[in-house]
Amino acid sequence: MNFHKLLTPFLASILMLFCAACNRENNDVNADGTISYNLKPFDGPFSNPHKGFTVPTSGTWVFAPEFEYGPYGSLKNGAWNLVSYGSGYQQWNKLNPAKGVYDWSELDKLLAALAEHNMGYALRVLPYTSSFVRAADTPEENYDWTPRFVYEMGAKKITVDIRGTDFKAVAPVWDDPIYIQAAKDFATALAQKYDGDPRIEYIDIRTFGNWGEWHTSQLLGSKMPSDDILKDMIKHYASVFKKTQLVLPSNGFGDVYTYALSLGVTKRDDGFIGIPGRDDTLQRAYRANLPTIAENIAGYATMLTYNDLIPGGNRKWTPELWEQSIRNAHLTYYVLDQDNDCGYRFYQENKALADKMSKILGYNFTVAKAEFSTHTNTLNLTIKNTGLAPCFFDVYLVAEFTDNTGETLVQIGETIRIPKGTFKDDTSQDFSFKLNAELPSEYQIALSLYESEDAYTKGKNPTVRFDNEGIAENNKLLLKR
Repeated sequence: MNFHKLLTPFLASILMLFCAACNRENNDVNADGTISYNLKPFDGPFSNPHKGFTVPTSGTWVFAPEFEYGPYGSLKNGAWNLVSYGSGYQQWNKLNPAKGVYDWSELDKLLAALAEHNMGYALRVLPYTSSFVRAADTPEENYDWTPRFVYEMGAKKITVDIRGTDFKAVAPVWDDPIYIQAAKDFATALAQKYDGDPRIEYIDIRTFGNWGEWHTSQLLGSKMPSDDILKDMIKHYASVFKKTQLVLPSNGFGDVYTYALSLGVTKRDDGFIGIPGRDDTLQRAYRANLPTIAENIAGYATMLTYNDLIPGGNRKWTPELWEQSIRNAHLTYYVLDQDNDCGYRFYQENKALADKMSKILGYNFTVAKAEFSTHTNTLNLTIKNTGLAPCFFDVYLVAEFTDNTGETLVQIGETIRIPKGTFKDDTSQDFSFKLNAELPSEYQIALSLYESEDAYTKGKNPTVRFDNEGIAENNKLLLKR
């Protein structure tokens, strides 16, 4: 009898069983042929598009190495690891120097620089700021940013006292019909230029008041227009901006706020932390399925000096109050710090807390479960939004087989579109992808989130990341076997 011939099949079968056991151990293959993947959350600060933190980005000089607080500055400012978009103001008279004449050149340069760094821009166009009234003879053009031609056409202006100073200044008559029409004409031109521009995160309607915030508290003698005029301006903006998110300034309250929400215009608050209850007011926008936006009442260093025990005073900044307010308002966007050091001191002193909050501002997608059935060639996923708000843009979910280098072998099933505002915070959704092609002999699974289906079909890298360990350099999440 040839024992060698009998032994060989026996050893082969033993070897196959051993390999199968190893395969189950390495890939967690269940008895039904299902591979279960171990998934861990990403450890560290986390930023994603159309949500999160911003810092002042007033010009392209922010990205120059000479700016020590910038992303390439000598201080190696870690706050930039959290920043997902830029923000700042533009002067109305600079963008609209003459009737029917518009100069977008400097703004376009800033938008291009931000886009190169994968950042959008939150735009505010201001008509006025008392901040630059610093002497009795301060030139009007230094603080009144209403274009000169508006006054030349007959719009009225008045003399006002600047609260807390001995200075007088001039200010527009905010309900003057010539002023209002000029402001509407500018809004129309702005929409023709930038509505739907992917580089614009949102646009504040900053037509009236000091800093365009819809109040005149520092301008003694100046009065805001009636609610009907305010609503009419909101209506005009909403009629010309069909795609870009519009924002009601901090002091838009009451019926004006209700009307804005009815037109899809959301709310920001610039008295955050310092003024009690401001986080509560933003909940109305959250309940209307719109993003909420906040900026502290002052810079971080200043807020540390506040004493909320003083009647009528502003509340002091504390870590507990900061986190509580962010959660209560369900914030999507937040100014990390408004001082010129771009959050440098704030991040140094509050790094762990800021990193934590970067993961919950707005949406935050985490793959909670991933299983692939080798019997049916089906990938089943459970994804949870662990953030504070829905995702306010369409997102496209793609599953692929890739090789060990991450190169695509074949797409698994079809691309799945998740419409904006539908993936609510603190909820989970299940997704299935069935392979309609031959299973590759060697593979790993990659998951991706795109801002458009076209971006995937053109071979671009995804811009949205999952909050999981295993993110490749191209932003795809690799479920390694």
